[in-house]
Amino acid sequence: MANHRITGMRRLLLLICSLLLSGCMVGPDYVRPKVDVPPAFRNADDEMQTAVDAEWWKQFQDPTLDALITEALTNNKNIRIATANIEQAAAFLMQVRSPIFPQAGYGVSGTRERSPESSARPIPLSLLPNPTTTYQAGASATWEIDLWGRIRRLSEAAQAELFATEEARLGVALSLVSSVAANYVQLLGLDEQLQISKRTLAAYADSLKLFETRFRYGQVSQMTVEQARSQYETAAAAIPEIESQIEQMENSLSVLLGRNPGPVQRGRTLGELVLPAVPPDLPSDVLSNRPDIRQAEQNLVAANARIGAARALYFPAISLTGTFGYASSELSNLFKSPGRFWNYTGSLTGPIFIGGAITGQVRQTEAARKAAIHSYELAIQNSFADVENVLVARRKLAEQIQAQERLVTANSEYVRLARLQYNGGYVPYSTVLQAEQQLFPSEINYARYRSALFVSLVNIYKALGRGWNVDEGRSW
Repeated sequence: MANHRITGMRRLLLLICSLLLSGCMVGPDYVRPKVDVPPAFRNADDEMQTAVDAEWWKQFQDPTLDALITEALTNNKNIRIATANIEQAAAFLMQVRSPIFPQAGYGVSGTRERSPESSARPIPLSLLPNPTTTYQAGASATWEIDLWGRIRRLSEAAQAELFATEEARLGVALSLVSSVAANYVQLLGLDEQLQISKRTLAAYADSLKLFETRFRYGQVSQMTVEQARSQYETAAAAIPEIESQIEQMENSLSVLLGRNPGPVQRGRTLGELVLPAVPPDLPSDVLSNRPDIRQAEQNLVAANARIGAARALYFPAISLTGTFGYASSELSNLFKSPGRFWNYTGSLTGPIFIGGAITGQVRQTEAARKAAIHSYELAIQNSFADVENVLVARRKLAEQIQAQERLVTANSEYVRLARLQYNGGYVPYSTVLQAEQQLFPSEINYARYRSALFVSLVNIYKALGRGWNVDEGRSW
């Protein structure tokens, strides 16, 4: 009889396993939504032909910048927080997936009990041991048969959340690398502005010294001296402001590197950096590199899987439970065969009336999927807007730099001619002053625009999701 029961149990297990392997899971399988996107970006430069690799910052060809970005990716606190979030999501996936497998445990207990002598028993207490001692040791196992795929759908959702967390970390890394590169380039731009200001201040100091000497010999008026002094002090006042901006930028960059605020080493100057080009006809599918789009899609996958987990609650749950162990009144005889006990149980439970709790949960998950779809579509639309904005900003900035370069050249020639005419006695010194007052800010703006052009390249890399090669592997 026992053999028949064991054979029947084996057949039941084989049937359950075959049902599980058949992949019976309620709920919709994930299908990527179709999104209407343009085939290419309208502001890509038709004359540019250079592509870049994953480590796009190396296109600037500054080893110091490379070292700073490596340090930031290693020590930045936000990166470490994002990494810890991935570990937490991975552990949650392990926890959610565990009910798919049989759960086994063990238990050991010892009991010492005395019964009251006044208790009514068919056998006198004097003939029974009192108090009594009982020892038990056994193992138990339970298994919820995931016949409708509820646990597998929850695991699918948890796995998608893990992937979304990984994409979030990539987004943090992308933002970090872009911020380090942008701050570093801006720092080099401020260095150049400071160099221009100090060079201009030194030239103004020589002029002021010359006019003070001429004034003592009666060759120029005091008004000319004060005009030169005003010019000198204007340049001198610009230097502390630039130095303050440099220190603030160094402190900001130090925090990104995971350091305490302090000075930051420079490598090449702004003029020595290599300016990479944007390739023509950027395909729209390059945005698949963007971590925010991948994260939004994984959130959609998770929301889609939760619908199946909720719908599975409509169906009955099947569980198997078994226990095997030994019991004895003496510890030395605990594992002897007379004290052996075992049992196994199969149960099937399901809902009949629960006031719409499951229906509400299903509707909630369906609404969450709708919201996730709209979030995914919005992330794609925002990404196209980001790319178009940074591309047009870069193109117009390049045009602005060309105009600014012509302006610096014209102002330099204006200063040269004004000095020649002043030295020849044809124009007053105010003409020279006016020319130099236009040259100094034009040179400062030229340095500012050039650093902004490098920052615009950084923003393009960031908007595209770190690079343009869609098929390459990730390096973060």
